[in-house]
Amino acid sequence: MRLAVIGKDVSKSDSPAIHEFLMRRHFSVACTYEKVSIPPEEFALHAEELFSRYDGFNVTIPFKGEIIPYLKGLEGDAKTFGAVNTVVTKTRTGYNTDGYGFMLMLQNAGVSVKGKSVLVLGAGGAGRSCIKKLLDGGANVFAFERDGVRLQSVYREFGGFTPCEEVPEQPFDVILNCTGVGMHNTEGVLPSVRYIGGETDTAERLLARCAFAADLIYTPAESEFLRVARSYGKPTLNGAAMLFYQAYMADCIYLSRPSDAEEAGRLWKEYREETR
Repeated sequence: MRLAVIGKDVSKSDSPAIHEFLMRRHFSVACTYEKVSIPPEEFALHAEELFSRYDGFNVTIPFKGEIIPYLKGLEGDAKTFGAVNTVVTKTRTGYNTDGYGFMLMLQNAGVSVKGKSVLVLGAGGAGRSCIKKLLDGGANVFAFERDGVRLQSVYREFGGFTPCEEVPEQPFDVILNCTGVGMHNTEGVLPSVRYIGGETDTAERLLARCAFAADLIYTPAESEFLRVARSYGKPTLNGAAMLFYQAYMADCIYLSRPSDAEEAGRLWKEYREETR
């Protein structure tokens, strides 16, 4: 199969290693997997050729919405979120496996969210997806977002959670960082929140009281958010498993094969052992 990942800058993407591990080693499918970086202003010039060059491709920032006009249909979470991360070119169908990867990351780490209080920091693309999946999983969701317009937009779309422009300083069962603060030029920085009363401070006060901390960031392997949580003795989880599981689900879609949570967990352990 000819596969690829498409994004603004995918030069450092781990996707080729993951997909080649899955396809060649475990699904016994010959596979090439390319990195295709496209400047945002040139996407329209290159979009059509993707369908002739590849059997399928994965889509990352900032093209998860931009690819939709070139598709004939959306399935599952792609419809719900209006965002696509997996494309089957033969049918020009778009899918979104991010939510599957996120929930399986929690499940296979032994983290149950049903009936638990979960604070999501950030209601952008990643946060929005996580909020919906947490609601579907029976969590009591609180979401903090600096951009009040964005926060209310997500609330109008999904409802069912507590939108917080100011965060109550209370113990949460799980705190999830979906802000992106802690990677790239903010590496070593802790996300900040606005507490009830209007005071803005770092999330450290919340991390000191939570039961579990998770971060969608996987590079660095331990963000400042997770380092601080660990310093308080909290169990932590980064986003590496989510990346692997969403890739696993994408490959199942490419191959029209059923997915299996236990199989995915076993393969993640094998991959992690090989790449340590």
